[in-house]
Amino acid sequence: MPSLLDLRRRIRAVKSTQQITKAMKMISASKLRRAQERVVGARPFALHMQRVLNSVASRVDSSTHPLLAEREPAPDAKILLIAITADKGLCGGFNSNVIKATSSFITSASSKVCLGLVGRKGRDFFKRRGFEVRIEEVGVFQKVRYADAQRIAQAAIEEFTSGRASKVFLVYNEFKSVMQQRITTEQLLPIPMGSDPRDDQGGQTPYLYEPGPLEIFADLLPKHIEIQVYRALLESAAAEHAARMTAMDAASKNSGEIIDTLTLYMNKVRQAAITREIIEVVSGAAAAR
Repeated sequence: MPSLLDLRRRIRAVKSTQQITKAMKMISASKLRRAQERVVGARPFALHMQRVLNSVASRVDSSTHPLLAEREPAPDAKILLIAITADKGLCGGFNSNVIKATSSFITSASSKVCLGLVGRKGRDFFKRRGFEVRIEEVGVFQKVRYADAQRIAQAAIEEFTSGRASKVFLVYNEFKSVMQQRITTEQLLPIPMGSDPRDDQGGQTPYLYEPGPLEIFADLLPKHIEIQVYRALLESAAAEHAARMTAMDAASKNSGEIIDTLTLYMNKVRQAAITREIIEVVSGAAAAR
């Protein structure tokens, strides 16, 4: 049976941990509010730009721009998968879910896969296991900037246009709500072509280009890739803070339950010790008579 001193030390240790988890929850809650505002602001523009450009791209020859081309991959070309994790832990299954989705993608892919790793947790996991890493970015979630997305997007575009990557995919946590984050895997390159739902009976509305499709795509398509990467970074940042807030709230509640259990047990031990001392005193007094 543990002593009263040991129980008091355990209770103090759990209370200290509870203070840390409560502080981390409040910090994540304040950061989540700002991250959520940035996601809400960026998501409509990014999704609408994706829908419009995919629709426009379906109306032109894919050879018009290298980012649209579904070409025959080179013998040594691999699929590039950009996995976005956090730089820190203590956020529930946030990182492990992305790692599992990445591992599942690698297992089920039709050709070999190389990785682009954004976030320290994913980088540490896959580099220790000897996977080929072509893009590596850590520390971008201190403050997500558009320049970070540009750097990642340009590296992905370079891999694709040079022929070293046959396709480029993104896997990340999409922010749905404070309690829910969804793992999303989407194709980044070549840019998928989709039809516009406003077209009548699947027909294609003709467009007039000024100055021309080649000039328009040369400017817009790289910008489109940068914006999609930027949106994924913002989604992941907001989802990380939501996951950490939820995990720290659960940890604080569990700490409270442990404190209650230990306090009850300590009171029982103290009561047993007092009872034993009383019995010893009574027995000694009876023996002295």
